[in-house]
Amino acid sequence: MTLEAVNDPFAQGWSHATDFVIALVLAGAIGLEREIRQKAAGLRTYTVVGLGAALFTLVGKYGFGDVVEAGVVTLDPSRVASQIVSGLGFIGAGVIFVQRGSIRGLTTAATVWLTAAIGTAAAAGLPLVATAATAAYFFVGYVLRPLTHRLPRLRARPVGCRVTYAEGRGLLRLLLARITAEGFSVAELATVEPTAPPGEVGRGADERVAEVFITLHGRGDLSALTVELARLPGVLTCAISRSED
Repeated sequence: MTLEAVNDPFAQGWSHATDFVIALVLAGAIGLEREIRQKAAGLRTYTVVGLGAALFTLVGKYGFGDVVEAGVVTLDPSRVASQIVSGLGFIGAGVIFVQRGSIRGLTTAATVWLTAAIGTAAAAGLPLVATAATAAYFFVGYVLRPLTHRLPRLRARPVGCRVTYAEGRGLLRLLLARITAEGFSVAELATVEPTAPPGEVGRGADERVAEVFITLHGRGDLSALTVELARLPGVLTCAISRSED
């Protein structure tokens, strides 16, 4: 686009409107998908992020045409894109949180970042790249993600944890908290018939014993987990076993 066209709002209006609509449609598609899946950020958040990135890009690329003078005033529109990337870090950090030892929101933050990049590409005159990036997002979410669940060797094998403990001390909640703190997630929990022999150390004459079998997933240190659980006051036995293929 020539400098005369940049300074003519009618010459640039339709071109900019087209870029803006492309950013709206692509960002809205990602936002709608996240809304349907009931994620932390939904349709409005992703659409606004994409439109904001597109608007900043258009302003940086065309908004200062009246002050550009060859050989005197030179602008670098690429600086706007770099500021968009750094600015999105604040939004991304706001959706990442830690809950019971596990990190949540990383995919949401990454998707917000990608949506901003798509809006930037659309406004920069790269609609095919922006569309391809949107298609790649859906490919990763609906083709690659289900595929990983069909490849068990890529995932950690489930681990069985059998714990016998004294009832009435609130130990079950403490056990679960310690398990997640060691980098594991609880997939299943079932009570089983206690196998601790009478007269076990730490067990009173009238103290009741409970036993649970917990199925875990994760790549934490099993030896450290066993030691940590066995150290808890009231835990009588603790056994870890890996499932076989």
